[in-house]
Amino acid sequence: MTKATLSSIIDGIFCGQVQHRWQERGPSAINKTAVTGPQTIDENGFIKDAQADLEHHGGSDKAIHHYASDHYPTWISEGEIPKGSIPAAFGENIATTGITEETLNIGDILSMGTAVVQVSQGRQPCWKLSEHTGNKRMAYLFQKTGRTGWYYRVLEGGKVGVGDRVQLLERPQPNWSIKRVTAARLLRQVSDEEAAILAEMPELAVGWRTAFAKMASGNRSEDTTKRLNG
Repeated sequence: MTKATLSSIIDGIFCGQVQHRWQERGPSAINKTAVTGPQTIDENGFIKDAQADLEHHGGSDKAIHHYASDHYPTWISEGEIPKGSIPAAFGENIATTGITEETLNIGDILSMGTAVVQVSQGRQPCWKLSEHTGNKRMAYLFQKTGRTGWYYRVLEGGKVGVGDRVQLLERPQPNWSIKRVTAARLLRQVSDEEAAILAEMPELAVGWRTAFAKMASGNRSEDTTKRLNG
């Protein structure tokens, strides 16, 4: 897929509010429902959407989560989610078909409706995803497969609705697909030299740049138990 043709139509937009769903565990806004009509986006994402834990979710580098609906048939065929599952089973804000972690790159700038956004990082799954889907392995499987979806930062706020087109405008990092960078971050599939490049990549989310700086210096240890298991 070339830059000229890299686009897709928005099939669904989903927003959620903070809920206390799991006893003795933190609140979450992962349970999102479809919204209709033009939706306003500001620097923090959809104004109708909420985040329960701004230390690990949301913020300017993770304002909007986009998930490729292309992955749903695969998850269903693998038996990891029930037949008939539809967006936003994974808590995504935007659903499309035709663009994935393999065809989009870190730093890609896209228009959607009247807003302009930029790919900042892949999703770093946590235990809330497993609880929400009812599959205790789902956070681990997201990480293993790279079918994580991705986050946007908002460069220009605006309005977007179902039926609007997502269109690639600029590609400052042509060699770094979301899939490649997410595997480097979550699975440590990266050389010291590559980690050093990623640590200095201005389009990449600050948290991931910091993690790659540690990898580049030889520190590859990371305890993911709390994130994946809660």
